Amino acid sequence: QVRLVESGGGLVQAGGSLRLSCAASGRTFSGTTMGWLRQAPGKEREFVAAISWNGGNTYYSDSVKGRFTISRDNAKNTVYLQMNRLKPEDTAVYYCAAANSATMTRLIREYSYWGQGTQVTVSS
Repeated sequence: QVRLVESGGGLVQAGGSLRLSCAASGRTFSGTTMGWLRQAPGKEREFVAAISWNGGNTYYSDSVKGRFTISRDNAKNTVYLQMNRLKPEDTAVYYCAAANSATMTRLIREYSYWGQGTQVTVSS
């Protein structure tokens, strides 16, 4: 059974930092693009960041560029999202997801496997 399990969410004050982790099990995703996406209350799910299979290429949404960093450790089958200078508008449930292939993508429909999500709340 394929599983993606996120951890590291919580409550933080604006300007603070959090590091999210996503541990994969059931299969290896070392040859697959991995991404982080989020959904705020009352809003649609949106793309946050993606990383290529070998970590050599990354994409970010404009809203998080320069503040968030995505990384991966294929030996541990784990993906990370370091979030710095957090803002109240970053409050959302954050999901880890595996894309259909090694092709980099910002399109939500291209992500096939999803975790259950972890809540991030940023207070002002």
